[in-house]
Amino acid sequence: MRAAWKPLMLVCAVALATGCSSMGKKSEGDVAIEDHGMGTGTDMTQGIGVGSGTFNGMSIDDPNSPLAQRVIYFEFDSSEVRPADRDVLTNHAAYLRENPQAAIVLEGHGDERGSREYNIGLGERRAQTVRQILELQGVGPQQLSTVSYGEEKPAVDGHDESAWSQNRRVELIYPGR
Repeated sequence: MRAAWKPLMLVCAVALATGCSSMGKKSEGDVAIEDHGMGTGTDMTQGIGVGSGTFNGMSIDDPNSPLAQRVIYFEFDSSEVRPADRDVLTNHAAYLRENPQAAIVLEGHGDERGSREYNIGLGERRAQTVRQILELQGVGPQQLSTVSYGEEKPAVDGHDESAWSQNRRVELIYPGR
């Protein structure tokens, strides 16, 4: 276990050292930490890159804002954030950095397969992975809290892959919203 932290700490130190000198520059490659894909390659000087456009200023309440996407989905028995969800987390990290008074709850969930205890642990690992990504993008730890519901709060009822795939998730909850 201790050996796994050494590469993580090395990557964090490199990211901190290079982050200061390359602010506003696009990265040639993404930084990967334990295969969680932490890099963003997003140009923060012109707003947040979303698809082919950018926007300045973010409204947490605008349904057309990239911040409207508040669910991160996971593969079966995995706590690795998929590449498709990295931009979602980048957008929320930018909002939270720009609004240090804002807080977010990361709710980890699992599907119905596996024991209750296992699913609680898996939901916690998923929430902690999302937390780690947000912290590495500059969000203050005091802004983040995590909770795991395991299989207890399914988004979709059902006993097939279609339902299970929607239940394996972390929901990003802004209290009071």
